[in-house]
Amino acid sequence: SKPDPKTAPAELQSFTSSLAVKNAWSVNVGSTGEFHFTPAVVGDALLAASADGSIVKINVNNGQVIWRTKADKGLTAGVGANDKLLVVGGQKGVLFAFDQQGKARWKAQASSEILAAPVVANNVVLVHTIDNRIAAFDVESGANKWTLERPLPILTLRVATGIAIKDQFAFVSTPGGKLLSIALQNGGLRWEVSAAEPKGATELDRVVDMSGAPALAGNNVCAVTYQGRVGCFDMANGSNRWNKDISSEVGIGVDERFVFAADNQGAVSAFALAGGANVWRNDKLTRRDLSTPTSFGRAVVVGDRFGFVHFMSREDGMFVARMPTDGSKIVSTPLVVGNKLVVQTKAGSVVAFATE
Repeated sequence: SKPDPKTAPAELQSFTSSLAVKNAWSVNVGSTGEFHFTPAVVGDALLAASADGSIVKINVNNGQVIWRTKADKGLTAGVGANDKLLVVGGQKGVLFAFDQQGKARWKAQASSEILAAPVVANNVVLVHTIDNRIAAFDVESGANKWTLERPLPILTLRVATGIAIKDQFAFVSTPGGKLLSIALQNGGLRWEVSAAEPKGATELDRVVDMSGAPALAGNNVCAVTYQGRVGCFDMANGSNRWNKDISSEVGIGVDERFVFAADNQGAVSAFALAGGANVWRNDKLTRRDLSTPTSFGRAVVVGDRFGFVHFMSREDGMFVARMPTDGSKIVSTPLVVGNKLVVQTKAGSVVAFATE
């Protein structure tokens, strides 16, 4: 029997590749299990982690492993880093910090499970836990400096909602469709806006969780929700610049001109950063369970659950290249490191692509 086209993943179409992409290197760091991991970049090095506790530092230029170490618990999120420290979230909300040589520095206990990578900025480690608390820990000691608690809706998706940093402020997307701006110094709430309003009769219909991390471009902070909208807000005061109806379970990508979103069905759309006009929509990857899109040079890139990495023209959404990995889901947000694009797969490959 043929697969039902209404539920089966879209078949890949052939196209003429116009972007020369080559596989630069691949390193296995261990399976990510049910969690989402995205590597962190520090200088010429990439820091990647996996569910069994493995942490690997890789030279991004040639793929050589600089060191490997292991946390003494399984991990649920990572990696956050600055030039001195790297942090990962472990089971039951334990935060592990290591120095850049791979030596354990400190451990701290967060209030509940950590599903999104911690962020290291301005001498604090920021963590957003699934009980909807945002906590800051001292980079040197791991001491808890402040905690901001927000209400938690009855039903949430348990998706990893991340944190974006600009200057002295953190921008956080939270369950229930709220976007917040927080002062890093003391956890003071600068502003809080609803990125989407719940609508519908049942609690399930009313889930409008934020998806992924907010994306920053110029003085815009942009975000997307499940069963809600994509939109951009003024960084200073949270006023809404524009929004469009969409439902997404992954974050958005931005560059200086566009906001890129992958919806629940697997259609990828580009919106004008200024004004939100819909520039194009590519619906050739439906039901392939796409990653957060990332802007990479003149392309926008998404990974799918079969391990393919798709490169589309940012001008019109046409495919310009496609690269396989190990056949397992791309769990990371694709990451741009210099002239390379890096992805992490569920089976544990960290793969770097380079444009020729």
